[in-house]
Amino acid sequence: MTRFVWGRAGLLSGIACIAAMQAPSARADTLREALVLAYQTNPTLQAARAQQRGVDEGVPIARAAGLPSVSADGRYTEFVKQSSTAFNAPDRAVNANTNLNVPIYSGGLVKNQIKAAKIRVEAGQASLRGSESSVFSSVVAAYMDVIRNEAIVGLNHNQVDVLKVNLQATSDRYEIGDLTRTDVAQSQSRLALAQSDARTAEANLAAARETYIQLVGKAPEALETPPPLPNLPDSPQTAVDQALEHNPDLIAARERTLAAEKDIDVASAGRLPKVSLFTSGAYNNYLGTLVSGGQGGGSARQAETTAQAGASISIPLFQGGLPAAQRRQAQASASTALENEIAIERQVIAQVRSAYTSWIASKDLIRSTQVAVDAAKLSLEGVRAENTVGNRTILDILNAEQELLNAEVQFVTARRNAYVAGFSLLAAMGRAEARDLNLDGGILYDPEVNYERVKGKIFDWENDPAPVAQSTRTVDTPLQDGEIPQN
Repeated sequence: MTRFVWGRAGLLSGIACIAAMQAPSARADTLREALVLAYQTNPTLQAARAQQRGVDEGVPIARAAGLPSVSADGRYTEFVKQSSTAFNAPDRAVNANTNLNVPIYSGGLVKNQIKAAKIRVEAGQASLRGSESSVFSSVVAAYMDVIRNEAIVGLNHNQVDVLKVNLQATSDRYEIGDLTRTDVAQSQSRLALAQSDARTAEANLAAARETYIQLVGKAPEALETPPPLPNLPDSPQTAVDQALEHNPDLIAARERTLAAEKDIDVASAGRLPKVSLFTSGAYNNYLGTLVSGGQGGGSARQAETTAQAGASISIPLFQGGLPAAQRRQAQASASTALENEIAIERQVIAQVRSAYTSWIASKDLIRSTQVAVDAAKLSLEGVRAENTVGNRTILDILNAEQELLNAEVQFVTARRNAYVAGFSLLAAMGRAEARDLNLDGGILYDPEVNYERVKGKIFDWENDPAPVAQSTRTVDTPLQDGEIPQN
């Protein structure tokens, strides 16, 4: 079984080292640069991070229910019309009250809400890792799509050039009576089809470049060939074992199951007693309008203060079946989470095995298509030589050229598919995330930092800055075309 070692350098340290040995003559984008730029500016990732910051707030929200609460209220009252039997009613009054409540016991409600919130934070952090992995996989696919489509455009342009030469040679030989009009028509037909295929290839390249812009945030320049992927597994079982331990989506599903189990305890607290301490104070002032109720009238005390303190206990006796229904509902939700966990586990296993099979098949296809390309080149040379002595027709040459083009397109497609399948395999194994990349410059986003920042906050007026978009827009990027950059 392959042993995986992922140190500080991580997945892309090897990529960076290999890329450093290359010496491109012009400015080019590397795969690492594309991944770093997407990590910094992709809106899907930025939204996932913001969502996780919202999940972090679940812990102080849950904790707030177990902390003391203080409130105050005031009132000014004008007694517009008094009762005819009220001889000492005031004309106006000012009242102020303060209340302090300290929860002591809530049947485990607060404790289990806090535990569930903390577990959901861990689940959210795992989901964030999954979002990073998904975006990286899409970036790799888009990067390789641009490289593949550029190669296909080049092959098709070369095919058009070759067929133009063939048509000219065929027309010249037709003029001297060496070939027939049929030979010329066949060459014209193949040239027209090749020109159509070239336009289609250019359109596919333009679409691939637009997808690259969508994910990375900038137009691709001349893309360097990516280096080999490190630490790919030597067997499907090795890959599955790694995925069952490290796949972020599966980890998140397991954490959500644990949180749902805590929700059952939260629901059960609804039928248990609640104990709290309280104290309150009041101030009343009648603003000199309260008169004595004794004979002859007179003045009375116009202001007073009161205070009280004590303990209260609330024992639910009958609630119409509400607590039992809430507990059953929580149990059903926990069952849902448990079944979803198994479903995701199945999905991960299938994804890993499929990616492994695709990777192996693509590697085999690279070898076989390389043989096909070499054989097609040799065949074309032979057909052309035999045509000069009259043993082959123009159609034979055209067919041989088309077979060579098809083999070359299959070859570059197989190389693209092998790389994408290999990266997808690493992603499914939980080995192609931001924490596995050598992202220097201090840009690595750590969701734990925000959680530690907010988990203990209790001040009601402590606000964060207004939201500002962190991702970049692409409205100013130029419209992409199917042209191949010239070195």
